[in-house]
Amino acid sequence: MKLVFMSQVDKASLWEKHLKAELPELEFSIWPEGTENPDEVDYVLAWKPPAGEIAKFKNLKAILSLGAGVDGIVCDPDLPKNVPISRLVDRCLTQGMAEYITYWVLHHHRRMGDYAASMADKNWINYLQADTEERNIGILGLGELGSDAARALTAFNFKVSGWSRSSKTRDGVTCFFGADGLKEIIAQSEILICLLPLTDETESILNTDLFAQMPENSVLINCARGAHLVDDDLITALDSGHLSAAVLDVFHVEPPNPNHPFWDHPKITMTPHMASLTVPSSAALYIADNIRRVERGELPLNLLDLDKGY
Repeated sequence: MKLVFMSQVDKASLWEKHLKAELPELEFSIWPEGTENPDEVDYVLAWKPPAGEIAKFKNLKAILSLGAGVDGIVCDPDLPKNVPISRLVDRCLTQGMAEYITYWVLHHHRRMGDYAASMADKNWINYLQADTEERNIGILGLGELGSDAARALTAFNFKVSGWSRSSKTRDGVTCFFGADGLKEIIAQSEILICLLPLTDETESILNTDLFAQMPENSVLINCARGAHLVDDDLITALDSGHLSAAVLDVFHVEPPNPNHPFWDHPKITMTPHMASLTVPSSAALYIADNIRRVERGELPLNLLDLDKGY
């Protein structure tokens, strides 16, 4: 078995160490070196590979994503259509996102930013503490990451709602779906979290129309993809006072241009696409299991539906 590792941000040596511990027989090559015989490559393990590169491997058994999102793979116009593509679903990846979301929800629920500003000014102030049972949290996207984040928030007794394209049920979560459901969840979400896959339908979904439907002084948290957000619309909503704050982990260009207004906006908190990072020691177990499945003649887990885009 031969695998080619294609990523310009992940540490290949760690992946090689953990994958070969699971699959000693695996031949691990790092793109672009070690790919002199592309017809011998069985698997590509990739994160945002350059367009046209995967198509060079004519005998692939599977394309394995290094992250939960696959938009950086499916955007390739030359991507082979007959090769199964597997999304990464891993305990650490899922848990990391739940940690990030819980942290920022609690931050805004307990007004920790206001406390930090008060203490910096040497003002000893106690703000009225809100009840989690009266705080409406909305999650756009009820896949693996969204569902786990919802579970984490319900443990604090927040009123959690979730939205998906099709009907779903989740314990302790009020579930909405479809166009009408989207309007309902937006209208009640004091803290709105975007965890949607990036598709033609969800691109630019976080825009002026959506912000106008949110409650006054609500908060936006986007840790899905930068292309979900219309940047200028967010700034307008924040400057008008309709939204009180935004937490952004993803951007159209990463990192944003030094002159981008997000950097200096007082109501925006930015993090460097770190809400949930892949942990090789954990994720390698999942990748190895998927390779074993394919070698047994089975389909890999968490197969991408190209028609849906996720």
